Amino acid sequence: MNYKRTCTAIAALCVAHASYGQTNSDITAEMKQLRDELRQLRLEMQALKTQQHPKADPAPATPVLAEPVVAASAVVQTAAVQEAAPNAISLFGYGELNMTRPRHNVAESVATARRGVLGFGYRFNDRTRFAAELEIENAVVSAGDRGEAAFEQLYVEHDIQDQLSAKMGLFLLPIGYMNETHEPTRYMGVQRNLVETAIIPTTWREMGLGLRGTNDNGVRWDAGVVTSFDLTKWPTESAQTKESPLGAIHQEGQLAKAASLAYYGVLNYDGIAGFNIGGSLFQGGIAQKQTIPSPHASVTLTEIHTKWQVGAWDLVALTAQGRFHDVSAFNASAGGLNNPVPDQFRGWYTQAAYRLWRQGDYSLIPFARYERVNTALSFSGLPVGLAPAVDPDTRVWTMGANFYLHPQVVLKLDTQRYLNNSALDRLNLGVGFHY
Repeated sequence: MNYKRTCTAIAALCVAHASYGQTNSDITAEMKQLRDELRQLRLEMQALKTQQHPKADPAPATPVLAEPVVAASAVVQTAAVQEAAPNAISLFGYGELNMTRPRHNVAESVATARRGVLGFGYRFNDRTRFAAELEIENAVVSAGDRGEAAFEQLYVEHDIQDQLSAKMGLFLLPIGYMNETHEPTRYMGVQRNLVETAIIPTTWREMGLGLRGTNDNGVRWDAGVVTSFDLTKWPTESAQTKESPLGAIHQEGQLAKAASLAYYGVLNYDGIAGFNIGGSLFQGGIAQKQTIPSPHASVTLTEIHTKWQVGAWDLVALTAQGRFHDVSAFNASAGGLNNPVPDQFRGWYTQAAYRLWRQGDYSLIPFARYERVNTALSFSGLPVGLAPAVDPDTRVWTMGANFYLHPQVVLKLDTQRYLNNSALDRLNLGVGFHY
């Protein structure tokens, strides 16, 4: 086994994983092969060290000879630590900067350093590792600014066996396509799609325990128990809840109320090259056993997704629907009358992208996406005549292109047309990267 060749293979895998269009089944197979090679490599290196440094005969019981023996052992141990440290520590992250120019109100044009994420990890051994991601939004964080600093993830992961792993801590839920893989190089368009922002509140993280299993047939499953949402955070003003009902009451691991927990299950199939289909279910209590009018309130979110990568084409579709249960009493109270909790919210999108040109690291991928979203479909528990009017679905066409300078660096341009509200039409420009 050649150490340099194995390291080169690992670097090649990282670049391949960053490339737009690689399938989950390809990545899983390559990761398994490299993991087996690394374990064999470590065994060979240990055997080589044993040959180079055979066990010494017992030293004579004299202070003069005993001291050099201890010193030599310390030198060998320090060298081993210095050799292992670069492989044990990893740095990663991503960034995106963009500009939005409303078509009918140029004075509202905005440019911002939207996100900068610094990630770091540590591998304790072959099976146990730690990872964290610290995110800064909109460049500046202070009491008077609209920036935010937060841990997107902070967890320990352990491989129970080769095809079963566990996460413990604050981690992203594996629901939909974007919540786990939301780096700007991995999705089309300057902005994250509306469905996986308003209905699935990307980036959605919870504290708890999660399991992931895979098999050689391409089946991948996730399940876990985590913290849930907090209905007592429901705003009395509707702007935030119309933007994202779940985003308005998520806890993000900040002193999260944990009296009412949640459960999730996800199933994916990657057994056909270039094809993925899957779905997920999230169910959790949101009352948190507080003294509120709806002590048994809960939420359910279901989602189905599919992707087909064939030739130069990349086709994606996703649908998601959420339901709040037992919120009638809350809506009838003073806290819910001004801004009631909806019974349902839903959305779906379909997208087609085509690799039009590629030369070396450069590539040009135009795309088109259509989506429909409604964050408040109906209400219950309100007196007759006091229920707010149900808005029509928000319908959006997004068309543009991603131009890759490198699989990990992308320039973006797109235009968005809101079919039921032309005042929101806009032109977007962006640059993104991940490492």
